[in-house]
Amino acid sequence: MTEREPIEAYLEGYAEILTGVCAAGRRLTRDEREALRSRGERAAEVGLGMRDLVRAHLSAAQQVLPDVPHSAVRHLLGAVEQAVDAFAEGHERAQRLAIRQEEAARREFVDDLLYGRSDLGRLAERAVRFGLLLSHAHAVAVARGPEPYDDGCAVTRAVETSILARFGDRRILLTTKDGRLICVAPADEPEVLTHFAKQAYAATGGGQVAVGRAHPGAGGVVHSYEEALNALDLATRMDLDDPVLHAADLLVYPVLARDRQAMADLVHTVLGPLQQARGGPKPLLDTLTAYFDTGCVTAQAARRLSLSVRAMTYRLDRIHRLTGSDPGDPVQRYTLQTAVVGARLLGWPDRPL
Repeated sequence: MTEREPIEAYLEGYAEILTGVCAAGRRLTRDEREALRSRGERAAEVGLGMRDLVRAHLSAAQQVLPDVPHSAVRHLLGAVEQAVDAFAEGHERAQRLAIRQEEAARREFVDDLLYGRSDLGRLAERAVRFGLLLSHAHAVAVARGPEPYDDGCAVTRAVETSILARFGDRRILLTTKDGRLICVAPADEPEVLTHFAKQAYAATGGGQVAVGRAHPGAGGVVHSYEEALNALDLATRMDLDDPVLHAADLLVYPVLARDRQAMADLVHTVLGPLQQARGGPKPLLDTLTAYFDTGCVTAQAARRLSLSVRAMTYRLDRIHRLTGSDPGDPVQRYTLQTAVVGARLLGWPDRPL
């Protein structure tokens, strides 16, 4: 034992209770059971294990047994059963409370970490308790799936089990936030987030994972987390279906979206004439999207749209006539492609500019 009280301190008066029960042929009173529950709680709070405590209760009963008449042995056994049950109930109650408090502390830490709402010095101190050294650089990966996930669900447990089995204790934080799976890992352990992305994709049945860039300090975790969230949002707006998105590969999009008015003017000026087309601008906009996404290969773009090459060529010519910009010309192509990206970012033509 350490500096805590010995087990015997939590059995004080227990032998007298057993003796009284056997002498009177009765069951434990409500006060006696409550006293035992309270002792069980205190024993759990100082870290005493239930196995050792049960052994101590049985040992104390054995010491009482020689003085118990044969006719009262069944009362002794019944009292021991009641006593151990009450003591275990208090012990379990304290354990459940400790778990809830630990879960609450962890959730509060995760919220403060990802939102940057706490004093950074204090946050760094609390982070050590959860296995993170915020003086180092970290990167954050965020996974989403067809349904929301929490810390106790099967998907979260499966991913966590796989990561712990592969990497052990490498100062990794796996948690959930707003229904998404989140992994915070040291910047010098990039394989952790790669493995997380693979496992999350499999566990969520084909979900999507975004990985933020590595940044130093507690504020760096927030920055990386926001980058990952923005990448997922961008994937929704741009119809990006890649299973893993890296924020570093998508930096051009925030730059383009930074000046919304300028982007809206570009879309309106360059692509606005497509509204004159029969059927509206959407089919021709999809044509440009497929054309640029396939590296301006007409035949491949036609297959993607289930069109003939002739029909694809007709659409490209139609776009050229309406907009005045030739998708096949390298200089004019850049303006068209930038406008197409802007339209996807702004949700045009479904949303007005």
